[in-house]
Amino acid sequence: MTSDAQKIATIDPNHTVALFTPDAETLKQVASSGVKTVVNFRAEGEKGGLTPEEERQQAERLGLNYLHYPVTAESLDAALVDEFRWALDDLPQPVFLHCASGKRAGAMTLMALAADKGWDGETALQEGKARGIDLTEEKIGPFVTSYANEKANV
Repeated sequence: MTSDAQKIATIDPNHTVALFTPDAETLKQVASSGVKTVVNFRAEGEKGGLTPEEERQQAERLGLNYLHYPVTAESLDAALVDEFRWALDDLPQPVFLHCASGKRAGAMTLMALAADKGWDGETALQEGKARGIDLTEEKIGPFVTSYANEKANV
């Protein structure tokens, strides 16, 4: 896809997570690959890359749907994940999701899929790790585990 292709984690045919901050060229390549929607989890003011508004304009010029869904360590809670899951269900697929490094995007995607597929926390983390999103040693990992466990009634 790009020189960053090794930094793209395909979770399933409808959910691809970038492990980097995409630029305008990446968005063009994503659009030409058949992606229908871009989801940006970066907060306003994060350094590097396009601003959320620049990215929205670029995505829309390319005919992509765009959702800016900022997530920070301070804002992350179960309600935020639930709201994202409902939004994700309504987005045209396939979806390309990103933040700055892929950790927030990977976590949010894994939690959404865990809730839909009935994965417990350990399964969610292993599914991510198998696809290049290793959250097992990250601060967000325990949150992913507890959220998935709660949704799976573990």
